[in-house]
Amino acid sequence: MAVAASYVLGLSVLALAAVWLAVRITPLQTVSAAGQTVRVGATPLEWSWSGPGQLDLFGQSIPTQPRFDGPIRPRLELTQIDEDAEVARLLRSGDHDRLTLEVGRKLASGWVRYGAWETAVAAGLVLLPLAAWTGLRRMSRRRTVFLLVGGIALVTAVNAVGFYLLASDTPHELRNVRSLQDLVGDSPLSPVPRAEGPPLTDVRAVALGDSTAAGTGNRPLPDPSPLDRACRRSADSYPRLLARANDWRALNLACSGATVRDGILGVQIVGSQVAPPQLAQAQLATQASVVLVSVGANDVRWSDLVKLCAASPSCDDRASTAFFQNRLARFALDYRRLLRHLADLPQHPAVLINEYYDPFGPNVDCLRDEGLTRQKVQVLRSRLTALNAVLRQGAETSGFTPVKPDFGGHALCSDQPYVQGPADRAPLHPTAAGALAIALADQRAIPSGAR
Repeated sequence: MAVAASYVLGLSVLALAAVWLAVRITPLQTVSAAGQTVRVGATPLEWSWSGPGQLDLFGQSIPTQPRFDGPIRPRLELTQIDEDAEVARLLRSGDHDRLTLEVGRKLASGWVRYGAWETAVAAGLVLLPLAAWTGLRRMSRRRTVFLLVGGIALVTAVNAVGFYLLASDTPHELRNVRSLQDLVGDSPLSPVPRAEGPPLTDVRAVALGDSTAAGTGNRPLPDPSPLDRACRRSADSYPRLLARANDWRALNLACSGATVRDGILGVQIVGSQVAPPQLAQAQLATQASVVLVSVGANDVRWSDLVKLCAASPSCDDRASTAFFQNRLARFALDYRRLLRHLADLPQHPAVLINEYYDPFGPNVDCLRDEGLTRQKVQVLRSRLTALNAVLRQGAETSGFTPVKPDFGGHALCSDQPYVQGPADRAPLHPTAAGALAIALADQRAIPSGAR
């Protein structure tokens, strides 16, 4: 009896140790839904009856908003935000419920699949030392089989308690997840610092964004301020052209190098100049009926990606692809925050989100000396398409208007390019004619009530 009790105690300790280790080493299970790729696994064992799970968001660990029962809780690792054809089709059809239900269903199935793998790994961790021990002790076949079967039974029972009894509500909780917001909650927006100065009641249009909206590389402003020069703002920027066509006063706050974090929502250091948050300045235009937004290229480091692509043998290697996906995912989260701020503007202006034009076109022969081949340009174009998909999806979700400028027939290697070439002051940026094309696209998209 004492020998049997010692066997049971030893097997129990071994089973618990195997489960503890298996939870740490079992590979996370990958699921994809609604344009997001998530790896599903479990957090290290917690010695409490309930608590949050864990979301690994691009190197940052965040406790989940939902709480889960049991010591084994889900760990979710967001690895990619993208948009595939199925997501685009569902968004166009308006089948939002089916789309969001797919997220929770996939997470729950990934959790169940992980549980099965973890059980198998734990069983293996029990069998290996037991088989070695029984072999060294030269035990009889009957006792060996008894110990091996007993070990598997105990580790399976421990997992059954951990996954299917104490954590029985976890699949249900995961099925209720519809978005990233459901996992981490919706933290209150941190306010944008108020800008100093009187209200600009005569401004009808405000432009926020980067060098594309600033008009970088084209004619300088007639009487530029030091900040205008630092931000490389032009007299031929599309916000100024649009204002001229409508006889408006436009406030162009765009600045070369601006991102959502550093430029639009936060301070931007430009040389020796300090540019206040663009959105703070925009809030002074209390009567503005139109807000133009051009953002994202600097957030994903588009210029660096083009340079790296030109200098490398290929552009679709794993390192650059992972770098782009990580930057795109970070931008998607920052962009969502910007959209919430824009939705809170008190005058409720019409918000136009400008997508990026294709600077390359079908003929790229003139770029061969720059190291850009047709195959490389296809990779760059696919990344630009992914960025535009995020811009478009966010705009539509927020009730704003996405605008796609058409540079067809006027790309870099055409006779009349709308894009500045490699030898110009701002390569790949719109020329004055390109800025006019963007202004015309925006003009067509402005609701009649905002003109």
